[in-house]
Amino acid sequence: MKSQKTALYILLVYILMQLSGFFFIRPLFHFIQGRNPELSKNELILTTNGWYTFISMGIALIISILLVSRDSNFWKIYKGNKASLPISILWGIIGFFMVMIGQSIGAIIESNLGIKQGSENTASLLSITDVAPIIIIAIVFFGPVLEEFVFRRVIFGSLVQTTNFFVAALVSSIVFAIIHLDFPHIIIYAISGFIFAFLYHKTKRIITSIIAHMMLNGFITIVQFYREPINEFIKQLQQMQ
Repeated sequence: MKSQKTALYILLVYILMQLSGFFFIRPLFHFIQGRNPELSKNELILTTNGWYTFISMGIALIISILLVSRDSNFWKIYKGNKASLPISILWGIIGFFMVMIGQSIGAIIESNLGIKQGSENTASLLSITDVAPIIIIAIVFFGPVLEEFVFRRVIFGSLVQTTNFFVAALVSSIVFAIIHLDFPHIIIYAISGFIFAFLYHKTKRIITSIIAHMMLNGFITIVQFYREPINEFIKQLQQMQ
């Protein structure tokens, strides 16, 4: 019963984090504007979004960790032994490549459906890194941990105890996809969420899906952040052939 309350509280914290922008974005914008009058309006908007994402996710994660630390049974949703920590870490690394393959398949499906490639959500986040690199911490570290707590333990973990893996993974992955508000690419997000759920289910350790999620976000951030040098390098290789 206590674990159900903990799960509910973590879900509420996440929802409040998502809604907090309505109250705190504008004051934060004016605060940053006062401290940096030389910034253009667009730079102020991007900087505000970057710092808001970092602060809101950081606070939500700290509160979630505090809630979990007070509930010794929160992670005990499976019977039997968990995978060892080294095996769980290994599966996390393998999971990263599974997600990459899954996203590639999702991209092919979307292409056949006539959906334009390239995520506006990802592009928007990465444009913020140019003026507020602090957001990288939120994208690569805070976000994956918080989202695994919410979508894998709270939603998937609650459902898998009363249904089965497939139903729980499907529902949690769809909710995971919807919350990113990038509806043209909902298939890619859903595939990723399903694989994350599988990794958690496979090892019975949330660290597994967290590792895969962090590696995915880190890889995408690095590739997009250095996309121009990478494209130039690829062109040079093509010219050499």
